[in-house]
Amino acid sequence: MNGITEVFQKKGIKRFIIFALIVFILFMMRSMINLILLTFIFSYLMNRLVEFAVRRVPLNRRLLVLLMYTLIVGLLTFGLVKYLPIITIEISELIKRITAFYTQPHDNVLINYIETVISNNQIAAYLENGLSFLLKSFTDISKTSIQVLIALILSLFFLLEKPRLQEFTNKFKSSKIAPFYYEIEFFGRKFTRTFGKVIEAQFIIAIINCVLTVVALMIMGFPQIFGLAIMIFFLGLIPVAGVIISLIPLCLIAYTIGGAVKVIYVIIAIMIIHAVEAYILNPKLMSSKTDLPVFYTFVVLIFSQNYFGVWGLIIGIPVFVFLLDVLDVTNKEIAKPLT
Repeated sequence: MNGITEVFQKKGIKRFIIFALIVFILFMMRSMINLILLTFIFSYLMNRLVEFAVRRVPLNRRLLVLLMYTLIVGLLTFGLVKYLPIITIEISELIKRITAFYTQPHDNVLINYIETVISNNQIAAYLENGLSFLLKSFTDISKTSIQVLIALILSLFFLLEKPRLQEFTNKFKSSKIAPFYYEIEFFGRKFTRTFGKVIEAQFIIAIINCVLTVVALMIMGFPQIFGLAIMIFFLGLIPVAGVIISLIPLCLIAYTIGGAVKVIYVIIAIMIIHAVEAYILNPKLMSSKTDLPVFYTFVVLIFSQNYFGVWGLIIGIPVFVFLLDVLDVTNKEIAKPLT
């Protein structure tokens, strides 16, 4: 009996058990996972933004938090009221344009071959599933909006009471569950240092890529710019694969409005933007910790999409990096953006 007790008292075994318990609790709360992830992402990103502003703007921290949330919610409300109908119409037009391209016959040998490959590899079925998901998202827009609103409110209270929350949480260090608290604190620090900063970097890269790509598409005379901007931003949150996925609809639209020459222009523009991301943005925003081989990246994305759905494409790589950090695969820190 003493031998078994000693085994469970070992730090590694105890840490593994607590980690498994956390995973089990999250699994049991999977119906709330959207709210949990949104709250964490909003809290982390807004906290980074507030800390960035506090060092540069001579205002009280709470007042600054309220001003920033008021500004962001105001911009979101204005954007939804003014541009949501336009974006909805443009996304519908994009879907019609891509569908029309796929259904109409083509004389080009290369295009016919690509269509055959798409059909043989069931990519058409994946596109249909994607469109079904898009329509379902529009149907559930009220539910999504409520989750986003609750996450924003929770993140606002978190930032307003952050010092008090830290003071209250520190009381657990001297409580009866102190051993559990220290292990949870260990995982929390690891999670914030890896998952949070990778998500932050992905958001910054997605915004910059979206702006550069939209500028290039406007120069080339693309229609439905607002709809394309939304698509490019969300696909930009997917590491590596997002560029490839976004290239397919962009090339299809380019071919319908300008033929093969326009497709070549789009490919060149995306290659240049991807080079800016790979050789300038990634080294500035992240260290080699997240410089995963492309094979690992795609394997993680495939598995995470299969188990977590659309969320898996966004959080798959950050979760994998977090697990690498927990396992001490690398000890290099991720560079701090926005500083």
